[in-house]
Amino acid sequence: MSGHSKWATTKHKKAVVDARRAKLFARLIKNIEVAARQGGADPDGNPTLYDAMQKARKSSVPADNIERAVKRGSGAESGGADWQTIMYEGYGPNGVAVLIECLTDNRNRAASEVRVAMTRNGGSMADPGSVSYLFHRKGVVIVSKATGATEDDLLMTVLDAGADEVNDLGEAFEVVSEATDLVAVRSAIQAAGWDYDSADATFVPSMSVELDEDGARKVFRLLDALEDSDDVQNVFANFDVSDEVMAGLD
Repeated sequence: MSGHSKWATTKHKKAVVDARRAKLFARLIKNIEVAARQGGADPDGNPTLYDAMQKARKSSVPADNIERAVKRGSGAESGGADWQTIMYEGYGPNGVAVLIECLTDNRNRAASEVRVAMTRNGGSMADPGSVSYLFHRKGVVIVSKATGATEDDLLMTVLDAGADEVNDLGEAFEVVSEATDLVAVRSAIQAAGWDYDSADATFVPSMSVELDEDGARKVFRLLDALEDSDDVQNVFANFDVSDEVMAGLD
Protein backbone atom coordinates (compact mmCIF):
# COMPACT_ATOMS: atom_id res chain seq x y z
CA MET A 1 0.00 0.00 0.00
CA SER A 2 2.90 2.35 0.67
CA GLY A 3 3.86 2.46 -3.01
CA HIS A 4 0.28 3.04 -4.06
CA SER A 5 -0.18 5.75 -1.42
CA LYS A 6 2.95 7.51 -2.60
CA TRP A 7 1.74 7.35 -6.21
CA ALA A 8 -1.69 8.67 -5.23
CA THR A 9 -0.14 11.54 -3.27
CA THR A 10 2.18 12.44 -6.15
CA LYS A 11 -0.72 12.26 -8.61
CA HIS A 12 -2.81 14.54 -6.39
CA LYS A 13 0.02 17.07 -6.04
CA LYS A 14 0.55 17.04 -9.82
CA ALA A 15 -3.17 17.62 -10.35
CA VAL A 16 -3.04 20.65 -8.05
CA VAL A 17 0.01 22.04 -9.86
CA ASP A 18 -1.58 21.41 -13.28
CA ALA A 19 -4.83 23.05 -12.15
CA ARG A 20 -3.00 26.13 -10.91
CA ARG A 21 -0.93 26.20 -14.11
CA ALA A 22 -4.11 26.02 -16.20
CA LYS A 23 -5.66 28.87 -14.18
CA LEU A 24 -2.48 30.93 -14.58
CA PHE A 25 -2.48 30.36 -18.34
CA ALA A 26 -6.15 31.37 -18.55
CA ARG A 27 -5.50 34.59 -16.62
CA LEU A 28 -2.51 35.51 -18.77
CA ILE A 29 -4.49 34.82 -21.96
CA LYS A 30 -7.33 37.05 -20.71
CA ASN A 31 -4.85 39.87 -20.12
CA ILE A 32 -3.55 39.53 -23.67
CA GLU A 33 -7.06 39.57 -25.17
CA VAL A 34 -8.06 42.68 -23.22
CA ALA A 35 -4.82 44.50 -24.02
CA ALA A 36 -5.18 43.74 -27.74
CA ARG A 37 -8.82 44.87 -27.74
CA GLN A 38 -8.00 48.15 -26.01
CA GLY A 39 -4.74 49.08 -27.75
CA GLY A 40 -4.46 47.06 -30.94
CA ALA A 41 -2.55 43.95 -32.00
CA ASP A 42 0.90 45.53 -32.46
CA PRO A 43 2.94 45.07 -29.25
CA ASP A 44 5.47 47.70 -30.40
CA GLY A 45 2.72 50.31 -30.30
CA ASN A 46 0.83 48.79 -27.37
CA PRO A 47 3.04 48.59 -24.24
CA THR A 48 0.30 46.90 -22.19
CA LEU A 49 0.07 44.11 -24.76
CA TYR A 50 3.87 43.88 -24.92
CA ASP A 51 4.10 43.33 -21.17
CA ALA A 52 1.17 40.89 -21.14
CA MET A 53 2.82 38.81 -23.88
CA GLN A 54 6.20 38.94 -22.11
CA LYS A 55 4.66 37.69 -18.87
CA ALA A 56 2.90 34.87 -20.72
CA ARG A 57 6.13 33.79 -22.41
CA LYS A 58 7.97 33.84 -19.07
CA SER A 59 5.26 31.55 -17.67
CA SER A 60 5.70 29.11 -20.58
CA VAL A 61 2.35 29.81 -22.26
CA PRO A 62 2.65 28.25 -25.76
CA ALA A 63 3.33 30.76 -28.55
CA ASP A 64 0.27 29.56 -30.50
CA ASN A 65 -1.99 30.35 -27.53
CA ILE A 66 -0.50 33.84 -27.24
CA GLU A 67 -0.91 34.51 -30.96
CA ARG A 68 -4.53 33.34 -30.98
CA ALA A 69 -5.32 35.49 -27.93
CA VAL A 70 -3.96 38.56 -29.73
CA LYS A 71 -6.08 37.75 -32.79
CA ARG A 72 -9.24 37.21 -30.72
CA GLY A 73 -8.70 40.40 -28.78
CA SER A 74 -8.03 42.51 -31.86
CA GLY A 75 -10.98 41.01 -33.75
CA ALA A 76 -8.82 39.29 -36.39
CA GLU A 77 -10.24 35.97 -35.19
CA SER A 78 -13.67 35.20 -33.75
CA GLY A 79 -14.29 33.81 -30.29
CA GLY A 80 -13.14 36.64 -28.04
CA ALA A 81 -15.25 37.17 -24.92
CA ASP A 82 -16.53 40.54 -23.71
CA TRP A 83 -14.29 40.74 -20.65
CA GLN A 84 -15.19 43.33 -18.02
CA THR A 85 -12.95 44.45 -15.17
CA ILE A 86 -14.69 44.71 -11.78
CA MET A 87 -13.09 45.57 -8.44
CA TYR A 88 -14.51 44.24 -5.17
CA GLU A 89 -13.41 45.36 -1.72
CA GLY A 90 -13.50 43.59 1.60
CA TYR A 91 -11.83 42.63 4.85
CA GLY A 92 -10.16 39.34 5.64
CA PRO A 93 -9.21 37.78 8.99
CA ASN A 94 -7.34 40.09 11.41
CA GLY A 95 -8.77 43.14 9.66
CA VAL A 96 -6.62 42.69 6.55
CA ALA A 97 -7.86 44.90 3.69
CA VAL A 98 -8.49 43.01 0.44
CA LEU A 99 -8.93 44.27 -3.13
CA ILE A 100 -10.23 41.67 -5.60
CA GLU A 101 -9.81 42.38 -9.31
CA CYS A 102 -12.07 40.31 -11.54
CA LEU A 103 -11.94 39.96 -15.30
CA THR A 104 -15.20 38.30 -16.25
CA ASP A 105 -17.87 37.87 -18.91
CA ASN A 106 -20.54 37.31 -16.24
CA ARG A 107 -20.82 39.95 -13.48
CA ASN A 108 -23.38 38.01 -11.45
CA ARG A 109 -21.25 34.86 -11.35
CA ALA A 110 -18.14 36.82 -10.38
CA ALA A 111 -19.94 38.66 -7.57
CA SER A 112 -21.42 35.44 -6.23
CA GLU A 113 -18.12 33.52 -6.25
CA VAL A 114 -16.23 36.35 -4.55
CA ARG A 115 -18.89 36.74 -1.86
CA VAL A 116 -18.98 32.99 -1.13
CA ALA A 117 -15.17 32.76 -0.91
CA MET A 118 -15.05 35.73 1.46
CA THR A 119 -17.83 34.65 3.82
CA ARG A 120 -16.67 31.01 4.02
CA ASN A 121 -13.12 32.00 4.93
CA GLY A 122 -13.54 34.61 7.62
CA GLY A 123 -13.88 37.61 5.34
CA SER A 124 -16.59 40.17 4.69
CA MET A 125 -17.48 42.38 1.72
CA ALA A 126 -17.08 46.16 2.03
CA ASP A 127 -18.61 49.16 0.29
CA PRO A 128 -16.74 50.64 -2.71
CA GLY A 129 -14.07 53.07 -1.55
CA SER A 130 -13.87 51.80 2.03
CA VAL A 131 -10.74 49.72 1.36
CA SER A 132 -9.24 51.02 -1.89
CA TYR A 133 -7.96 54.22 -0.22
CA LEU A 134 -5.42 52.04 1.62
CA PHE A 135 -3.74 51.15 -1.70
CA HIS A 136 -1.85 53.13 -4.33
CA ARG A 137 -1.56 52.22 -8.01
CA LYS A 138 2.12 51.57 -8.72
CA GLY A 139 4.28 50.18 -11.48
CA VAL A 140 6.27 47.11 -10.42
CA VAL A 141 9.02 45.50 -12.52
CA ILE A 142 10.67 42.27 -11.34
CA VAL A 143 14.28 41.70 -12.45
CA SER A 144 15.93 38.37 -11.67
CA LYS A 145 19.40 38.42 -10.13
CA ALA A 146 20.29 35.80 -12.75
CA THR A 147 20.54 38.69 -15.23
CA GLY A 148 23.70 39.81 -13.44
CA ALA A 149 22.17 43.12 -12.36
CA THR A 150 23.33 44.50 -9.02
CA GLU A 151 21.13 46.61 -6.78
CA ASP A 152 23.33 49.71 -7.18
CA ASP A 153 23.57 49.42 -10.98
CA LEU A 154 19.83 48.81 -11.26
CA LEU A 155 19.05 51.77 -9.02
CA MET A 156 21.25 54.10 -11.07
CA THR A 157 19.57 52.89 -14.26
CA VAL A 158 15.95 53.29 -13.18
CA LEU A 159 16.03 56.47 -11.07
CA ASP A 160 16.25 58.74 -14.12
CA ALA A 161 13.33 56.86 -15.67
CA GLY A 162 11.10 57.72 -12.70
CA ALA A 163 11.52 54.76 -10.34
CA ASP A 164 10.88 55.37 -6.63
CA GLU A 165 12.80 52.47 -5.13
CA VAL A 166 14.49 49.12 -5.69
CA ASN A 167 13.83 46.31 -3.19
CA ASP A 168 15.83 43.11 -2.75
CA LEU A 169 13.43 40.13 -2.79
CA GLY A 170 16.12 37.47 -2.40
CA GLU A 171 16.32 35.94 -5.88
CA ALA A 172 15.13 39.06 -7.69
CA PHE A 173 14.84 42.83 -7.44
CA GLU A 174 11.54 44.70 -7.32
CA VAL A 175 11.56 48.11 -9.01
CA VAL A 176 8.67 50.33 -7.88
CA SER A 177 7.50 53.46 -9.70
CA GLU A 178 4.36 55.44 -10.37
CA ALA A 179 2.10 53.47 -12.69
CA THR A 180 2.51 56.19 -15.35
CA ASP A 181 6.30 55.62 -15.36
CA LEU A 182 6.10 51.84 -15.75
CA VAL A 183 6.91 51.73 -19.47
CA ALA A 184 9.81 54.19 -19.10
CA VAL A 185 11.30 52.16 -16.25
CA ARG A 186 10.88 48.86 -18.07
CA SER A 187 12.42 50.38 -21.22
CA ALA A 188 15.42 51.69 -19.25
CA ILE A 189 16.02 48.22 -17.83
CA GLN A 190 15.92 46.70 -21.31
CA ALA A 191 18.20 49.41 -22.71
CA ALA A 192 20.77 48.52 -20.04
CA GLY A 193 20.78 44.96 -21.39
CA TRP A 194 18.82 43.26 -18.60
CA ASP A 195 15.79 41.05 -19.10
CA TYR A 196 12.83 41.36 -16.76
CA ASP A 197 10.40 38.77 -15.45
CA SER A 198 7.27 40.93 -15.28
CA ALA A 199 6.11 44.52 -15.51
CA ASP A 200 2.69 45.28 -14.05
CA ALA A 201 0.59 48.17 -12.84
CA THR A 202 -0.45 46.87 -9.44
CA PHE A 203 -1.91 47.99 -6.11
CA VAL A 204 0.61 48.51 -3.30
CA PRO A 205 -0.68 49.04 0.28
CA SER A 206 0.22 52.26 2.09
CA MET A 207 0.17 50.43 5.45
CA SER A 208 0.36 46.77 6.44
CA VAL A 209 -1.07 44.48 9.12
CA GLU A 210 1.54 42.25 10.77
CA LEU A 211 0.30 38.66 10.99
CA ASP A 212 1.25 35.83 13.34
CA GLU A 213 1.18 32.19 12.24
CA ASP A 214 -2.51 31.67 12.93
CA GLY A 215 -3.51 34.91 11.22
CA ALA A 216 -1.29 34.20 8.22
CA ARG A 217 -2.77 30.72 7.82
CA LYS A 218 -6.31 32.15 7.79
CA VAL A 219 -5.45 34.94 5.35
CA PHE A 220 -3.64 32.55 2.98
CA ARG A 221 -6.67 30.24 3.07
CA LEU A 222 -8.89 33.16 2.05
CA LEU A 223 -6.55 34.23 -0.75
CA ASP A 224 -6.40 30.66 -2.09
CA ALA A 225 -10.20 30.45 -2.08
CA LEU A 226 -10.51 33.74 -3.98
CA GLU A 227 -7.88 32.76 -6.54
CA ASP A 228 -9.67 29.46 -7.14
CA SER A 229 -12.36 31.44 -8.97
CA ASP A 230 -11.79 31.63 -12.72
CA ASP A 231 -13.18 35.17 -12.67
CA VAL A 232 -10.63 36.48 -10.16
CA GLN A 233 -7.62 37.93 -11.93
CA ASN A 234 -5.65 39.44 -9.03
CA VAL A 235 -5.97 39.75 -5.25
CA PHE A 236 -4.22 42.52 -3.32
CA ALA A 237 -4.03 42.58 0.48
CA ASN A 238 -2.25 44.75 3.05
CA PHE A 239 -0.63 42.13 5.28
CA ASP A 240 3.00 41.52 6.22
CA VAL A 241 4.45 38.18 7.31
CA SER A 242 7.90 37.82 8.84
CA ASP A 243 10.45 35.23 7.71
CA GLU A 244 9.99 33.45 11.06
CA VAL A 245 6.25 33.12 10.55
CA MET A 246 6.73 31.90 6.99
CA ALA A 247 9.23 29.30 8.23
CA GLY A 248 6.64 28.10 10.73
CA LEU A 249 4.00 27.80 8.02
CA ASP A 250 6.38 25.88 5.75
